[in-house]
Amino acid sequence: MHIFVFISFILEKEIITESNFRYIESGEGQPIVILHGLMGGLSNFAGVLNYFPDKGFKIVVPELPVYDLPLSDTTVKSLANFLNEFLIFKELNEVILLGNSLGGHIALLFSKFHPKKVKGLIITGSSGLYENAMGDGYPKRGDYDYIKTKSEEVFYDSKVATKEIVDEVFETVNDRNKLVRTLAIAKSAIRHNMAKDLPKMKTPTAIIWGAQDSVTPPNVAEEFHLLLPNSSLYWIDKCGHAPMMEHPQEFNRIMHSWIEKIYF
Repeated sequence: MHIFVFISFILEKEIITESNFRYIESGEGQPIVILHGLMGGLSNFAGVLNYFPDKGFKIVVPELPVYDLPLSDTTVKSLANFLNEFLIFKELNEVILLGNSLGGHIALLFSKFHPKKVKGLIITGSSGLYENAMGDGYPKRGDYDYIKTKSEEVFYDSKVATKEIVDEVFETVNDRNKLVRTLAIAKSAIRHNMAKDLPKMKTPTAIIWGAQDSVTPPNVAEEFHLLLPNSSLYWIDKCGHAPMMEHPQEFNRIMHSWIEKIYF
């Protein structure tokens, strides 16, 4: 199990609560739905949220119920089903899905089940094929320095792992409810290996990867590119597992260029 991606940036967008959903929405136009990682939050994509709404896109970021599902339903498939319910509720079709880490895995699985609802995929540091283990068995829950080290390893520049991020992760792994569900989702992600599914998936896909990602190493991106028949692979140098956080401007440039090349 690994700490996938963490809360960072100050997010100024208002979180909307409707029915059983919490989400951020900004802009008008082609919908881009963003899926955060396991320990991630809506704010991980602050760079995308601040860029695309002014470029003719509607950005929608649902809060995934990672810690709220019954334990028996705490799976990647259940989160893909949640995404389907959310899109139906929002009356969104032909969306572009952007997912980091676990969010990328959910986007891929959803696209397998509902290909007509997905116009394009953008995955970065995605699970679904392989991800590096955090350690042997349970995280060292009470060891702050261990959590700090593991948090820093997610990024190329360890300074990105601010005290705020480390504190958030430390709180999560010391909350029994959150920890049990974190482990359940991580095990589900390993079980839902998509190597046999990907060659059948025709959705245009951009693979944007940190060249120094130690969680889902570069060979994982290359395997995604090999298996996905309609994919393009882009590298960001001096970058770890969360390119949209470490290099938001470069990430936005690549993403926007790919969307324009494919659809406009």
